[in-house]
Amino acid sequence: MPPLYDKLLLRAIRREAVPRRPLWIMRQAGRYLPEYREFRQKHSFKELAGDPALAAEVTLMPLKRFPLDAAIVFADIMSPMPALGIEFDFDPGPVVAKPIRDAAGIERLRHPAPAEIAPEVIEALKLTRAALPASTALLGFCGAPWTLAAYLIEGRGAKDFPTLRAFAAAEPALLDALLGRLSSLMGEYLLQQAAAGADAVQIFDSWAGLLSRASWEKLIRPHLVTLLEIVGSVGVPRILFLQNAPHLVDAYASLPAEVLGVDWRVELPALQQRYPERAVQGNLEPAILTAGAAPTRAAARELLATTAARGHIVNLGHGILPQTPLASVEALVEVVHSEEL
Repeated sequence: MPPLYDKLLLRAIRREAVPRRPLWIMRQAGRYLPEYREFRQKHSFKELAGDPALAAEVTLMPLKRFPLDAAIVFADIMSPMPALGIEFDFDPGPVVAKPIRDAAGIERLRHPAPAEIAPEVIEALKLTRAALPASTALLGFCGAPWTLAAYLIEGRGAKDFPTLRAFAAAEPALLDALLGRLSSLMGEYLLQQAAAGADAVQIFDSWAGLLSRASWEKLIRPHLVTLLEIVGSVGVPRILFLQNAPHLVDAYASLPAEVLGVDWRVELPALQQRYPERAVQGNLEPAILTAGAAPTRAAARELLATTAARGHIVNLGHGILPQTPLASVEALVEVVHSEEL
């Protein structure tokens, strides 16, 4: 196998000179692909995520169609939760059978051995790595502690998560204990993913923006630092993605992660100017791709023209939407691949 520096994505993470910028797409193994929709007629999402061979096959689907620079393992942020003894289903997002609302709920959580943490995801990573070209990066991922806690406490996705925010105000010590458990669990989970072949890992903090900066500093920062330091201890590159939280971008930029991924609401050129030594990821507006190839091509060209190439990983500002035409993805690939640096 060629050395790791042959992987374009890792070279960009290290802010090295590259012949062109790397490209991958959040939720790239998903419902915009006709072959994935065909799979879903035969298997539920839970079945696909729970079967390593099927998950690996889905992970590889977009790579068979598009020359993307990374595969990201097909799983859900909730995949490690059964290791804690948490039962959940999808309708269509996560629905937790017994939400955590008190000390007893936290005390019921199991203390799993590392091998018990989503072993199906670890096996899917191994299968995917064996099938990928050596030059293509493989990404692992997890949900950030606060984002996971949002589902565990609220019970399911909800507008602005009022139960979660009330719990944070009424039971800060219990929230701290829960976030501590989740930070340790996610740290070990990502170490297992790296050992299984992940070249880098992404941490999704989808609900970071629910909090003020002051509340975030008090409640969340210590646990994110713990998680990131656990992963960093073995040298695995860390991509930290935050969604709908422009007021927290500078706070996240101060955390120990090699790459800062942001949604389309954040100006990447300004972010690069403030943090010239930080690699960045993003951030095309996903809805633009649903408008077709021409608007996608124009937006992609503008992104490349306005964002410095060094240390830039091209991606969307959130997951690709199910109604996205394949021609739009082809246009995005064409623009990125035609750039000569």
